[in-house]
Amino acid sequence: GLVKVLFLFSISIELIAALILSIRLVPQYGWSSGLFASLFHAISAFNNAGFSLWPDNLMSYVGDPTVNLVITFLFITGGIGFTVLFDVMKNRRFKAFSLHTKLMLTGTLMLNAIAMLAIFILEYSNPGTLGHLHMVDKLWASYFQAVTPRTAGFNSLDFGSMREGTIVFTLLLMFIGAGSASTASGIKLTTFIVILTSVIAYLRGKKETVIFRRSIKYPIIIKALAVSVTSLFIVFLGIFALTITEQAPFLQIVFETFSAFGTVGLTMGLTPELTTAGKCIIIVIMFIGRIGPLTFVFSFAKTEQSNIRYPDGEVFTG
Repeated sequence: GLVKVLFLFSISIELIAALILSIRLVPQYGWSSGLFASLFHAISAFNNAGFSLWPDNLMSYVGDPTVNLVITFLFITGGIGFTVLFDVMKNRRFKAFSLHTKLMLTGTLMLNAIAMLAIFILEYSNPGTLGHLHMVDKLWASYFQAVTPRTAGFNSLDFGSMREGTIVFTLLLMFIGAGSASTASGIKLTTFIVILTSVIAYLRGKKETVIFRRSIKYPIIIKALAVSVTSLFIVFLGIFALTITEQAPFLQIVFETFSAFGTVGLTMGLTPELTTAGKCIIIVIMFIGRIGPLTFVFSFAKTEQSNIRYPDGEVFTG
């Protein structure tokens, strides 16, 4: 039943979005090319592929409300997770939503708002990005670039011209990714929230991590930590390998690696210049990022069940 509902929902939302985009693109490209471009970008956006038919991606539509709203709505909806979509369609009241749905909805809203404000401030006077745009276009561009690093892959600004502070902040967004059981990758937003709230709970001296009046079980916290540490280790290995195979600025290599792990598809210009070895490394990182780091590790590891219980030991940490 879930598969049937989500299949019909996916097809319907892509067709409706393509129809809306065609109102903007058909007058510009004609019926045949305009309809094809509308359908292509609708499917690409909903599935967080990030592929565009144009060399400059969506930079030509940096201030276009229709393109900005439709494309971002599609990849946010696709990246929020199918379980969340099903929960919203079934219950339709915030109080009735599951804890996971509440975390995804509130977390997505807050993270997008913070990201938009940060990019707007950091890039406001940068002539290569927001500096030459009017105020309304600045806001549209800031909004689009705030939500697209969450594995969407589209861009309406040139990432190669962004300031280093913006790039570093974008690395965090790409690493976090979007929702579990979605078309997106990264460690997932709920994983990030669980770790963040667990740290806050520890610093406040609380024995339990509580979110929306629900305590988070210890195994969930450990799994979130395992996902994050494993992901960081994979990204580190990727950066290390690319510094050996590629003759490129370090920040470009770091950005390329984070983008590959989150299957974001954004680049600072390094992708076309990658060596054969570098392309293989990026492919492997993208594959691991898509199936999930724990799934990749567990596919090689042998899990063992043990009935032996050892005595507790003390270890100094921190």
